[in-house]
Amino acid sequence: MSGQRFDSIDTLRGAAIVWMTAFHLCFDLSYFRLWPQDFYADPFWTWQRAAIVSLFLFCAGLGQAVAVDQGQSWQRFGKRWAQVAGCALLVTAGSALMFPRSFISFGVLHGIAVMLIVVRLTAGWGRWLWLAGGLAIAMKFIAPEVHSTGAWVGFLNETGFNWLGLVSRKPITEDWVPVFPWLGVAWWGMAAGQWLLQHRREAIARPLPAAAAPLAWLGRWSLSWYMLHQPVLIGVLMAFTALTR
Repeated sequence: MSGQRFDSIDTLRGAAIVWMTAFHLCFDLSYFRLWPQDFYADPFWTWQRAAIVSLFLFCAGLGQAVAVDQGQSWQRFGKRWAQVAGCALLVTAGSALMFPRSFISFGVLHGIAVMLIVVRLTAGWGRWLWLAGGLAIAMKFIAPEVHSTGAWVGFLNETGFNWLGLVSRKPITEDWVPVFPWLGVAWWGMAAGQWLLQHRREAIARPLPAAAAPLAWLGRWSLSWYMLHQPVLIGVLMAFTALTR
């Protein structure tokens, strides 16, 4: 059915939104020194970040599988893509004000904007998407080994190329979601979505319990929530610290 939404996918995306919001609240509490934590090295936080990003990108791939299945036009795709890309630029501008030395030049929205195009163009790869995804993820481990050989790839560490992810050292930034390895997760989302739509459509099309409705709603408004939640959280914490200190 053209335009059909799958509550199961929206709910999964909504769960990622809730997890991300809780994570950012903890980060903001640490930033304002209300609950100091090491979000840059403590595995408890770094692994959570990786899981949250993975869930978002997997959902992005699932969403593109549905869009292609429903015959979404490139015009409609372009409209949504422009929203994502525009929000990515706003994130860069906002982070530059708050973190001038480590602003976000290629974060999760930047990554999604690029990966949406790649995933859409490769939708016809079918089961090869699983292999492509595995190879993309493997690049995270291959790239440092190539750098260690002293090969001529050192330029990939430069700012103009580190969005690819083929680096030997992570750039100094508050959020970094490069094409490799994260494209692999989006490809796997597309592959999983195509398989489900072909073989288990009823598994993702069946109605969900009423208790899942709030998560499904969040999933449908994920971009708006993403853009608004941090300014609200930071504003509240700034007011709290001003009143208590």
